[in-house]
Amino acid sequence: MEERQKGPEQGGGLSGLRPILIALIAGISAIICVSIFIQGIVSYKKTGGGSGITATGSASCDFESDLIVWRGSFSVHGSTPKEAYEVIKKDAELVRQYLAENKVGEDEMVFSSVSIYQNYTSRYDDEGKYLGEEPDGYDLTQSLTVSSYDVDKVENISRDITKLIESGVEFESSQPEYYYTKLDEMKLDLIEKATANAKERIDIVAEGSGAKAGKLLTASLGVFQITATNSGTESYSYGGAFNTSSRYKTASITVKLNFTAE
Repeated sequence: MEERQKGPEQGGGLSGLRPILIALIAGISAIICVSIFIQGIVSYKKTGGGSGITATGSASCDFESDLIVWRGSFSVHGSTPKEAYEVIKKDAELVRQYLAENKVGEDEMVFSSVSIYQNYTSRYDDEGKYLGEEPDGYDLTQSLTVSSYDVDKVENISRDITKLIESGVEFESSQPEYYYTKLDEMKLDLIEKATANAKERIDIVAEGSGAKAGKLLTASLGVFQITATNSGTESYSYGGAFNTSSRYKTASITVKLNFTAE
C-alpha cells in the first residue's frame, strides 16, 4: 500500500512553529521576572531596606537640686571598749545638739550603729627582735547621715563645723550629695521633646531631598546624662552620667528615629 505524503497542514507546520512558541514563552517569562525584580527594588527603597531617613534629636534642661544628703563620721579611742563607748556616746550627743541648734530635725538625721576596731602594737626586745603583737586599745567610729529638702541649711552646716570640732569631737565631713526628686517626670518631658526634635529633622531632610517621610521603621533612646551645669560634653559617660556633687545640673537625652522615604 502506498504511503501518503503528509502535507504542511498535517504536522509539518507545527514543527516549524515550535521554536517560535518557545522563544515567545521565554521572552514573556523574562519580562515577568524583570517586572518582579523592579517591583522588589521599588518596594525595598520605599521601606528603606533598613536605611531610609535617619536623624537623632536631642533635648536638655537646667535644674536645681531639691534634696541634699550630707554624711560625716566621728571616732574615739579608749583603752577598753567600755571606756571608748562612753566617750563616743558623749560625742554623739554633742553632734545631735549641734545639728538641733542649726535647725536640723530629728527626722532629717540618722546615726549608724557604732563600729569597733581593736588596735595592736608590735613589740620588740632591746636587740630589735620581734616579740609579737599586744593589744593597744580600741577605736570606735559612728557615722551620720543628714537628708533634707532645705538645701541651703545643710549646705551651710557642712561648710562650717568649726564649733563641733572645738567641742572636742573628731568629726570628718564628706562633700554633700545633691539629688532631684522629680527626675522621672523630667525624663519623660525630655524624651518627648527629643522625639519631636528628631522628627523635625527627619522632615527637613526629606523636604530638602524632594522626598517625604513615610512609616517609622525604628526608634531608639539614648542614655540619660546628668552633669554639672556648664561642665560640657566631656562629663558625659558611655553608660550615662549621674552627677551628685553639683547643686546645679543639666539633664540631656537623645532619641534616634528611622523613617521610610517616599
